[in-house]
Amino acid sequence: MKYYPSSSSSSSFYYLVRERCLSKGRLSPFFMSFVLVTVIFLPFVFYSINPLNPISKHALDQRLPLFKPPPRIRFPGYDDVILNKCDLSKGHWVPDLHGSRYTNSSCTTIPDSKNCFRHGRGDRDFPNWRWKPEKCALPRFDPNTFLEFVKGKKLGFIGDSVARNHMESLLCLLSKVETPIDRYKDSEDRNRIWYFPNHDFTLIIIWTKFLVHDEERMINGSLSGTFNLYLDKIDEAWSKELPTLDYVIISDAHWFFRQVYLHDRSGVIGCVYCNAPNVTDYGVGFALKLALRSALKHINSCKNCKVRVTVVRTFSPAHFEDGGWNTGGRCNRTSPLSESQINMRGPEWQLRSLQLEEIEKARKEGGKLGKRFGVLDVTRAMMMRSDGHPGEFWGNKWMKGYNDCVHWCMPGPIDVWNDFLMAALIKEASFVS
Repeated sequence: MKYYPSSSSSSSFYYLVRERCLSKGRLSPFFMSFVLVTVIFLPFVFYSINPLNPISKHALDQRLPLFKPPPRIRFPGYDDVILNKCDLSKGHWVPDLHGSRYTNSSCTTIPDSKNCFRHGRGDRDFPNWRWKPEKCALPRFDPNTFLEFVKGKKLGFIGDSVARNHMESLLCLLSKVETPIDRYKDSEDRNRIWYFPNHDFTLIIIWTKFLVHDEERMINGSLSGTFNLYLDKIDEAWSKELPTLDYVIISDAHWFFRQVYLHDRSGVIGCVYCNAPNVTDYGVGFALKLALRSALKHINSCKNCKVRVTVVRTFSPAHFEDGGWNTGGRCNRTSPLSESQINMRGPEWQLRSLQLEEIEKARKEGGKLGKRFGVLDVTRAMMMRSDGHPGEFWGNKWMKGYNDCVHWCMPGPIDVWNDFLMAALIKEASFVS
């Protein structure tokens, strides 16, 4: 009886096979094959994860490192409550003891038409209000933090003259830290470029009426004020600049309150204020929704773009009372309205709802592509600020008797948009590597 030294069944089997093979006086091909297979697979038996060969969690972590997402960007004052759990759009205006962060004399870039104090506005309290969300405290805009955040980047405002108004407010706030260089102004003073050399930061406004391509109709050789909008074509004024931008603030609305005809590849699909036979008047909201949808789809489909975050500002309402802009309408209030004094079912709120729907669609689609979309939801806050417009104090000598109840005085309630903007950018950029 032969003795086999190993106590394991596998070792005993090995010696049994060896003995039988050697009994014939030589190593058989069978034995050589067995040895080769054993050498190849034995390490897998002893070192693989199986119930007979347990492995420690530490060893597993060392061998199979798990994917860990990059840490989120953190900024003082912007915690998870502010960025994710607090609806900044729900709140009310409270007196602000700090007052405006700049004056109409300290900021040299305020356009003349927004410099209400210069043109005789006497009441001084309207800039001294601050937006207070219901469930949190919105941090005050810090120009130092903002400039560090956008260092080496290019931010573009895309929209109409109200978008320009917002850019001008931001410019005044940033000028408290660094004086920008005026790089470019077109012949109509609609498109501007400002550069902050100490932070290598470029701020640009790209003016567009409808976001999509438009053509004004001619009647008897004269411009008619009626527009054809081509929803399948993006306005080249901003689309050609898009690849150069890191951050985009997009907004539009007020130009849609006029007669327009909507076109797609098949031809006219509807209108606004047209009263034309065989053409359906879908209203302002329908036209704005389709134009914004086209713009956001273009941003999502742009292959050569480096846009990190796109923020859409919701509708900023006008406040004409006792008539329209050309029928004696005015806006001469001197303090904010309460929430009970505004119409939460009016057209302004409907436009805001349509915009939010399109933002959410773009966000879902962009998430698959690594693109971020945020919202600058200012509609509710600005519905309460009928006191913040230039009104008659806008210095337009060619339009005396007309009031500007669309744009905003500087300084004034529009400055709070940059509080919202800072929070929106930080929230969305925290998800961008």
